[in-house]
Amino acid sequence: MKFQLSTIEAYNEAYALSLENPSLFWSTIAEHYVWQKKWDTVLEWNFDEPRVEWFKGAKLNITENCIDRHIAERGDQTALIWEPNDPQAAYKKFTYRQLLREVSIMANVLKSIGVQKGDRVCIYMPMIPELAFAVLACARIGAIHSVVFAGFSASSIADRINDSSCAFVITTDGMYRGAKQMPVKSVVDEAVVHCPSVQKIAVINHLNWPTDMQSGRDIWYHEAASHVADSCPAEPMDAEDPLFILYTSGSTGKPKGVVHTCGGYMVYAGYSFANVFQYRDKEVFWCTADIGWVTGHSYILYGPLLNGATTMMFEGIPTYPDAGRFWQVIDKHHVNVFYTAPTAIRSLMASGIDHVLPYNLHSLRVLGSVGEPINEEAWQWYHTHIGKERCPVVDTWWQTETGGIMISALAGITPLKPAHAGLPLPGIQPILVDAEGKEIVGNDVEGYLCIRHPWPSILRTTYGDHERCRINYFATYKQLYFTGDGARRDADGHYRIIGRVDDVINVSGHRFGTAEIENAINQNKAVIESAVVGYPHDIKGQGIYAYVILADHREASDAMRDAIIETLVEQIGRIAKPDKIQFVSGLPKTRSGKIMRRILRKVAEGEFQSLGDTTTLLDPLIVEEIKAGAL
Repeated sequence: MKFQLSTIEAYNEAYALSLENPSLFWSTIAEHYVWQKKWDTVLEWNFDEPRVEWFKGAKLNITENCIDRHIAERGDQTALIWEPNDPQAAYKKFTYRQLLREVSIMANVLKSIGVQKGDRVCIYMPMIPELAFAVLACARIGAIHSVVFAGFSASSIADRINDSSCAFVITTDGMYRGAKQMPVKSVVDEAVVHCPSVQKIAVINHLNWPTDMQSGRDIWYHEAASHVADSCPAEPMDAEDPLFILYTSGSTGKPKGVVHTCGGYMVYAGYSFANVFQYRDKEVFWCTADIGWVTGHSYILYGPLLNGATTMMFEGIPTYPDAGRFWQVIDKHHVNVFYTAPTAIRSLMASGIDHVLPYNLHSLRVLGSVGEPINEEAWQWYHTHIGKERCPVVDTWWQTETGGIMISALAGITPLKPAHAGLPLPGIQPILVDAEGKEIVGNDVEGYLCIRHPWPSILRTTYGDHERCRINYFATYKQLYFTGDGARRDADGHYRIIGRVDDVINVSGHRFGTAEIENAINQNKAVIESAVVGYPHDIKGQGIYAYVILADHREASDAMRDAIIETLVEQIGRIAKPDKIQFVSGLPKTRSGKIMRRILRKVAEGEFQSLGDTTTLLDPLIVEEIKAGAL
């Protein structure tokens, strides 16, 4: 059985084997990688505890598979292209040999400031090459990286540092994002005031900005790098040792630290990349995500590098300096495989075709979509105007918790259906269940999407709170991993993801728990209570609609809206800014005090005629008031 599938027959054969004998299937795939010691058992698991262990007893280091093993044959091939925010500034390229050197230097700097195997390292940086070096350097020495998107607030950084007891932070002096400037180091300084575990902060000099440095705690990376060796041995890791923690929002207020491990994550990230995108040797692969999200982990860094690919990092945004930037970059670097989010596609659609026409886009072979289900109109525009009707569009479904793509077309191999994720990858066993957990068999059906058997990159726990992991993912339906999504399986067995079924809002592909946003809004002293729901948004997929109750002496005003937004930005970051804030005197609650979010969602969507029975509410009249004041 080949690692990369090349025909529909090969897919069918691999999928059948993965159902019949998962351990044999995955052990065969795992042979593609370099192991310092082979495994004793392929898989031990139960979904009750839950406990999942892949390739138990094996020793490896993921960076040897991402870099070292490629040196002999492709040491001078470009591993990483960095395209800066400013299109007039110089881009950078790093060969596999240069990448090994940079990662080794970063690793030795980390060791010089005291980072040891098992330590947690928070990385809060813009999309610059040193972010990639930092992630891989942590993995090389056995430290656990916890990347925080460089758009989150100081409070959000502090929450994540404290939850995982990070002793070390890697950051930069500042960053540009489009036309905006951000003083990154000062945000970190504000955060770590509340983080007693932090011992050292390493600062990358990215922009030569004046930067406050605390003696004894802060170091300039470039100064430390001049005193260390440029080679560093890879630390032997157990297959089940943690590789990284990545925080994701759930239906409760506190973000949860999803833990992925070295062996299983490696096997699945590499396999899914090679097969979904049908990557070809020496192609340029561009995933436009930020490494602060799981998409960047799996499909900017680990997946491409495990396959010896040329991968690209982009510091900027799709609309700076104009809405043609993506297409300009594709032509400039001859990008072959392009992977972006529906939000970006819809935004660029709205900007008009004139921003596309100046570029030929002839290098493109495969297009991908990630972050949320792509609507059919956006799919068709992407396929027609960017792919010129010759590039397959892979609409990928997966989650932070899954580690890699789970359901997707395989480019050029399995059938494409607009707005459908498609068929599961080999080794993935999705099922649909009803509210009681009974499997819904056959096709042309709809239900809750679950997975019945573990795959190598399934999350192992939520950091420091295994019970939360069990409750969130494994307790809803017995012996199943519950994705939290609803889905439809069509007449041909293709899956279409409908969306979240819990109190999670997907804004531009970024998940936020409603409780998380409500808790932040309620930090404003003028607010008594709030309720947040998602509603359809033409560009973002879902927008954030906040219903807010003010204290009696406070007046609803634009200034009050601005103050609430400012509080939210301070607590979480600008990416969680509500699109609409409606001031109300009360919320629709049951007599037991539960907020009826179903009603609030319908009002936000403008569906006033389908609110259902409101007579059982504590105060039915409040619904009429909310409808009358709807934005």
